[in-house]
Amino acid sequence: MSSVLHPPDASALQAGSMLPEPWVVVSRLEENADTFTIELRPAEEGTLRPFAPGQFNMLYAFGTGESAISISGSPENSDTRVHTIRRVGTVTSALDRLAPGDTIGLRGPFGSAWPIEELPGRDLVFVAGGIGLAPLRPAILHALAHRKDYGRIVILAGARSPEDLIFHDELLEWKEEPDVEVKLTVDRAGIDWYHHVGVVTTLIPQADFDPANAVAMVCGPEIMMRFTAVELNKNGLPDSRLFVTLERNMKCAVGICGHCQFGPEFICRDGPVFRYDHIHHWFSQREV
Repeated sequence: MSSVLHPPDASALQAGSMLPEPWVVVSRLEENADTFTIELRPAEEGTLRPFAPGQFNMLYAFGTGESAISISGSPENSDTRVHTIRRVGTVTSALDRLAPGDTIGLRGPFGSAWPIEELPGRDLVFVAGGIGLAPLRPAILHALAHRKDYGRIVILAGARSPEDLIFHDELLEWKEEPDVEVKLTVDRAGIDWYHHVGVVTTLIPQADFDPANAVAMVCGPEIMMRFTAVELNKNGLPDSRLFVTLERNMKCAVGICGHCQFGPEFICRDGPVFRYDHIHHWFSQREV
């Protein structure tokens, strides 16, 4: 029924959108105990398409299946694509076994993007929970590469423990940039942790941004995003200037299969990035 009510746009079915193309693993980096980053380059000329921060690719492990994975590299990089992946199932475990020189299949890029290029002069607030920092990273890198176009940049990142933080060294580098505020927090920590302890929402009242001129971009577990929205509202930032990304149940990436239906929307086609006031009603509905 969903494919009848919401037929895919013709643009979604362009050449290459349904057939995986061969890409080669250039490098692999272990981020933490269950998360890794791979860098890919196309095996054939003409298959490297530009992407916008927030979009995703479908990565296909031959003989196993494919999974929707956000692009986590810089949009300024025109040669390769970077994906940060958490091992949570059969496909991501197969991707974890890849080594430099191995070949995988790739479809994409797909989906909506963070509105980063539409925000000149705005304060930017990024709030990440766990691996949620990966889908936000391209927007952060774009903002830093075009630093004069934006006001203050605030990056609030939380994880279960210091060992679970991803891009830790890069976060500390970003902290040294002018007018960039980086605050880190974990749920539990040892004596050598000198940042905050607590959930990431507790960092919001401490952050220095102008709520009348700010836009927030949030990624993490859905419960974390709901409470982040509440806290941002308390601090003067309305839902209309809050964007979230949803990444669940995506199978086809072009709005045909219906697995990722979220209320009246399809996450792969209408998202994964949504303006929060457009979807917050569905966040409060059970089993949606």
